[in-house]
Amino acid sequence: MTALSQETLPLTLRHSGARIFVPDRLETKAALRRITHLGLGAHQDDLEFMAFHGILNCYRKPDHWFGGVTCTNGAGSARTGRYASYTDEQMQSVRVEEQDAAAVVGGYGIMIQLGYSSAEVKSPSETRLQQDLFDILRLTQPEIVYTHNPADKHDTHIGVVVAALQAMRELPPSQRPRAVYGCEVWRNLDWLIDEEKVLLDLTGHDSLAMALNSLFDSQIAGGKRYDLAVAGRHRANATFLDAHSTDTTSTIAYAMDLTPLVTDPDRDIIDYVLGAIHRFEADVRRNLESKLGSASLAL
Repeated sequence: MTALSQETLPLTLRHSGARIFVPDRLETKAALRRITHLGLGAHQDDLEFMAFHGILNCYRKPDHWFGGVTCTNGAGSARTGRYASYTDEQMQSVRVEEQDAAAVVGGYGIMIQLGYSSAEVKSPSETRLQQDLFDILRLTQPEIVYTHNPADKHDTHIGVVVAALQAMRELPPSQRPRAVYGCEVWRNLDWLIDEEKVLLDLTGHDSLAMALNSLFDSQIAGGKRYDLAVAGRHRANATFLDAHSTDTTSTIAYAMDLTPLVTDPDRDIIDYVLGAIHRFEADVRRNLESKLGSASLAL
């Protein structure tokens, strides 16, 4: 596989380690323009875990193309076994290659790796990531964007979703995606009240999911069975979605609808997320009060 060097990129990415890979070798500007579903993830493998719905909806469809953006360089990964002695530089190289391999297997329209360190992504004073995402979004103008959910517990994931939301808010209204989904990785979303869950049906495509997830050997053999964990989460989501009916789907990913934060750039991100948490709290209280009574809870 070959990736374009910084000198040949059709957009000015701001990190020296940035690279673009187009699996079918289409000219890069055309590859950017054809993207309909765009995933913005922090780490190599995040896209496959959280944005599989987008990958699936574009797989082998000539009029739908998934584009992937991985923001960090892969350093600092957990490692044991045959990867235990790898330096950060060696691990970065392995993880970048694994992500490009996933782009081939998944038939991505383009795979962009921005090369930032986790510290750079997490820094509120670092603006290059937001600027890169703005340029990518402006050139692709996808219909749907998948990124991390803003209640995720991983600081680097939060850095990515904040930069992504800020970049999308800067786009002209006509260029903003019609749907933006905050997805599950380092915290699931089964706590959302049911009417606020975005249900991303993945049923019937376990083999493609397994093929993609198994490519990240540096993580699996390195001590983290993300492949099994993600598959289990998606199956659990489908089974535990509704207690009063039989399952109609076998695998579901949950997402938080972040579209209102993009269509209304003045809407407060923190208040929006905390509002969902407060509605969950109210739902729990209402269920308990219906059985115990408000007086009992006040004691």
